[in-house]
Amino acid sequence: MEINLQPTLVGKKVTLRPLLREDFSSLYLVASDPIIWEIHPDSSRYKKDVFQERFFEGAIISGGALAIIDHESGRVIGSSRYYKWHPEEQEISIGYTFLEKAVWGSGINDEVKELMLKHIFNTVNIVWFGVGEINLRSRKAVEKLGATLSRKEERELDGRPYVQLYYKLEASVYCA
Repeated sequence: MEINLQPTLVGKKVTLRPLLREDFSSLYLVASDPIIWEIHPDSSRYKKDVFQERFFEGAIISGGALAIIDHESGRVIGSSRYYKWHPEEQEISIGYTFLEKAVWGSGINDEVKELMLKHIFNTVNIVWFGVGEINLRSRKAVEKLGATLSRKEERELDGRPYVQLYYKLEASVYCA
């Protein structure tokens, strides 16, 4: 089954479009704020080399990464990604989402998720969200969508343990 993991999606406040290698500088400008990553398991992503190696290169290779463009300013203000597409189970994950701090609480994250979910629920039945246990902002955001906690997994990054939570959202439950 064909699925477009890098669509262009236009909302009221933002446009999501395929992330390009040329977006590195503008996306890193957003990602260089340590506050964005302070409750993330990979809290060093604000460092340029870490961001490039652990986030950006994987995003480009993934074939599912999207740049988030603010309509008002025309700037890249963040990124999100479709990943772990399992056609046989009709499941996919959405994550790796981050936004510049200036737009937190503005409804842009809600719009990003709404655009991505409306697009993907044309093809899949289940969307997964992986969230670090201490990331209360992201946990509340996915719970607000109707996603429910399904499982926990103990993991490690740079020798530090953390707990990854997996939230499940079914197409039959989601109401935009």
